[in-house]
Order: sequence, then structure tokens, then C-alpha cells
Amino acid sequence: MLKIAFYGKGGIGKSTTVSNLAAIFAKMGLKVMQIGCDPKADSTSVHHGGKRMGTVLDLIRKYNDDFSLEDIVLKGDDNVLCVEAGGPVPGMGCAGRGIIAALEKLEQKGAYEVCKPDIVLYDVLGDVVCGGFSMPMRKGYAHEVYIVTSGEKMSIYAAGNIAMAVDLFRKRSYAELGGFILNCRDVPDEEKNVKVLAEDFHSSIAGRIGRSRDIQEAERLNKCVCEAFPDSPAAKEYTLLAENILKKWGIKAKC
Repeated sequence: MLKIAFYGKGGIGKSTTVSNLAAIFAKMGLKVMQIGCDPKADSTSVHHGGKRMGTVLDLIRKYNDDFSLEDIVLKGDDNVLCVEAGGPVPGMGCAGRGIIAALEKLEQKGAYEVCKPDIVLYDVLGDVVCGGFSMPMRKGYAHEVYIVTSGEKMSIYAAGNIAMAVDLFRKRSYAELGGFILNCRDVPDEEKNVKVLAEDFHSSIAGRIGRSRDIQEAERLNKCVCEAFPDSPAAKEYTLLAENILKKWGIKAKC
């Protein structure tokens, strides 16, 4: 079972990247679980035609422990197994601690053993990396971390902070840095600046997604671009990224 965490500044296109990769992996015949670790709980909505699903924390608040695994793992229209960690009531509690509680509950319910996914994708808010938001990096969770960034100044700044956290935690046998995913915003010297950032952490640009109206239109249709416009340049770029990830880990598509 391969587990990968995706981090990035809010609004950088991280959830779009994760959702498209999940849908592509599923099309390849792999069993995929996508876990949204953002308090907004909208990571997996594209797999359900735009509808948001209930969260693990909502169930914990309402039922304590009296709910089943089927209540928190829902299969999307594209066969992606979806989980939303959720967050605290606005203005109360710590979102990071909420992620810890949700992921621990998934383990207690035997999510990985029962569902037996080939790939688990964690979609994690990453403007800051506090103890809770670093949970998917910890030993036993993700094997590696990918950081989604553009060439914009604040995005690179956030990506650098996340990379520093990954480097620090790596010494505790946490997840390795898999690379940076460039989600283009067409700013000057964009690819050059992200390449310099990657080199600072002895890493590389693992994938490049060009700025595309097809992605925006697919989101308006509540679909992944690989579903809405499978022959588009964006869909091909996401597919190439997915293939490269599988190749790196020696995983073969099943169909």
C-alpha cells in the first residue's frame, strides 16, 4: 500500500491535483482512497458531483464512537474511496488536533485493513505545518510528501516552509520529500524559481500542470478535468504525473 501526502498553500490547486490523480489511478484499475485533511471538508466533493460528504469529526461529535467504517468511507462516482477528516466548530478548537483525531479513528475502525487500498492520498492544508497538520507525514502514514506550488512569491514561501518541516521530520523516520508539483500561474520566471526552490532541498519538479481553462470549466461542472476533458493538455499532464509516481514505486496499472 502506497501512501502519499500532498501539501501546499491554500488555493494553490492542491485538492484539484489530488482529486485528478485519484481519479486517474482509479481508471488504471487501482483501489484508491483520498483523505481530505482540510477543515473545509471539500477535498472529495468532485468525486460526488459537487456534493460534500459528512466528516469523521462530525460523526465523533454526534455519536462518539457509535458509528461504522461505512459511515466515514464513501465510494465516489469514479470509484475513489473518499474520507473527509473535517474540522472543529468555527472559532472553537484546533483544526490540527482534529486531523489527529480523525486519522486515529480511521485506524481504530480498520480502514486500511478492511478497504485494502493500493494507494492512499492525503490532501493536507499546508500554509503552516503544526503538529496536527504534520500528522500525515508521521511514520506509519505517508511514505512521501509532494508539495504543490506556483511561482508566486507567497506560494514559494509556503512551499519552502513545508519542505523545511519535511526535512526536519525526515530525521525522525517520517515521510520523504517526493518533489514539487508546479501548478502554473504564468508569472515571470515561474519554472526557474520553482526549480531553484527544489534544488535548495535537493529535490526536483516532479510534475508540471499548465494554466488551463479546462481545469476551471471542469470544476464548474463538478468533475475532474480527466473526466470532463480527457483529451485536454491538463488531463495528459495529470496522467503523466500519475504514471511517474507509479513508476517510481514500481506499481503497475491493473487495466
